[in-house]
Amino acid sequence: MTHEPRRTTASRRRDLTVLALEGALLVAAVGVGVVLNRRGAGLHADAAPLYATWRPHLGWGTVPAVLTAAAVVRFGPGVARRLSWPRLLAVGWLATVAWTVSLALVDGWSAGLTERLTPQAEYLHEVPRVREVPAMLAGFTDRILDFRPDSWSTHTAGHPPGALLLFVGLDRIGLGGGTSAALACVLVGATVSVSVPAALRWLGDEAGARAVLPFLVLLPGAVWVGASADGIFAAVVAAGLALLARPARWSAALGGALLGFALHLSYGFLLVGLLALTVVALRAADRLRTLLIAGLGVGAVTGVFVAAGFWWLDGYHLVVERYYQGWAADRPYGYWVWANLVALLLSTGPVAGPALARALGRALAEVRSRLGGAALAEVRSRLGGAPAGLRNSSGAGPGRDRQSPTVWLPLAAAGTVLAADLSGLSKAEVERIWLPFAVWLLVATARLPAGHRRWWLAGQAATALAVNHLLWTVS
Repeated sequence: MTHEPRRTTASRRRDLTVLALEGALLVAAVGVGVVLNRRGAGLHADAAPLYATWRPHLGWGTVPAVLTAAAVVRFGPGVARRLSWPRLLAVGWLATVAWTVSLALVDGWSAGLTERLTPQAEYLHEVPRVREVPAMLAGFTDRILDFRPDSWSTHTAGHPPGALLLFVGLDRIGLGGGTSAALACVLVGATVSVSVPAALRWLGDEAGARAVLPFLVLLPGAVWVGASADGIFAAVVAAGLALLARPARWSAALGGALLGFALHLSYGFLLVGLLALTVVALRAADRLRTLLIAGLGVGAVTGVFVAAGFWWLDGYHLVVERYYQGWAADRPYGYWVWANLVALLLSTGPVAGPALARALGRALAEVRSRLGGAALAEVRSRLGGAPAGLRNSSGAGPGRDRQSPTVWLPLAAAGTVLAADLSGLSKAEVERIWLPFAVWLLVATARLPAGHRRWWLAGQAATALAVNHLLWTVS
C-alpha cells in the first residue's frame, strides 16, 4: 500500500513529460514547416504539418461547438458510467454528430459541409461520369495514371473503386450532391462512437468502453470527419472490427465482409489486418474459427470486385506510380516522416501520447508477469509440483489484465501508423487519412485515472476548437 502513492506520482510525472514532449514536437513541426515553406521546399501544405491555410475566423458553429464541448467535459464521464448501455450508445452517437456538425459550421454551411466534397479533386466530380457501374469497375485501373485525357481525379485515382461506389450509390438513390454526401460522412462517421465501445464491451471490458466513449465523442479529428470520405472509411473499419469481437457466428462473416470492402476503400487498409488479428486474439473463444470465417468474408468481397474486373494488386501498383506523379515527388520524406506524427497528434488530441505511454507500460508489465509465471511453472514442474494457481478463474495466464483490450488494441493501432509512416506513401494529409487508426489509439484513454479524465477531455476540445478557428482546413 505504501508504494501506491509513489506509483501514482510517477505516472503523473510520466504523463506530464510525454505531454511536454508532444508540445515540443508540435512547436518544432510548425517552426520547421514555416522555414521550409519560405524556402520553397515543396511541402504543399501552407500550415504544415497540417494540410490547411492559416486563417483565424469565427462562424455559426462556434457557440454550439463550445457548448457541446463544455457539456461533454462536465457531464460526459458521469453519464458514461451511469447510463444504460443502449441509451449510452445512442447519446454518444448524437453527441458526436452535434460536435462534428458544430465544428463544420464554424466554416459555414456551404464551405464547411456542402462544398467540401465538390472540388475537382474529390469523388463527387466523378459521379456524373459513371454511367454504368460494371464498366467503371472493369476499366478502373486504366484511368489511374495521371496526364491522360480520361484520368481519374486525385482522390478517386488514389483509392480503390469502393470509395467512388459509395458516392455513386448515394446519387443513384436520390441523395446526390455535396450536402447529402457531407451529411453521410458525418452521420456514418459518428458511428465510431458506437462501434469502438461495442468492440471493447464484446471483448469483456465494459468499464473500458464506458471510459473511452467521451474521448471518441470529442475526437479532434471530427474537424475532418465533417466532411471527408475518411469519416466513412473510419466507420466501416470500426464496424468490421467490432463485429469480429462479437460472440455470434454470423458476426465474423459480416465483419470480414466489411473489412474486405474497406480494402477496396483505401489501399492503406491492408494494415488493418494487424488490428483484426489483435481483436481475434483478444476474444475469449473461437479464435481460429472466427479468423477463418472472417477470411472467407474478406475473400468473398474481393472475389466480387475481381469478377467485375478490378484486381486490388494491379490498382495498388498503379497508385504508387500515380502518387509520385503528383506532390509526393516534391514533399521531403525527411520532414514528413516525423511531422506526420504531429498531424496525427492534432487529430487524436494531446491525450494520445500519455494514454499510449500508460498502455505500453501496462503491456510491458503484463509480458513480464507472463514470463515470470512461465518460469515459475517450469520450476514447479521440475520439482514435481502442480502449477495450480498459475491460472485464474477465467483461465487466463498469470497476471493477465482483464482490461487488456485497452492495452493491445491501441498499441496495434500505433503499429499500423508507424508502418504507414515509414512506408513514405503517407506524406502529409494524415490528419484525415489516418482517422481509421486514430480512433483506436484513443482506446488507451481507458488507462487514465478517472479523476483526470475531465481535464484531458478539456484538452481534446481545446485542440479541436483551436485548429478549426485558426486554420482553414482542407479535406
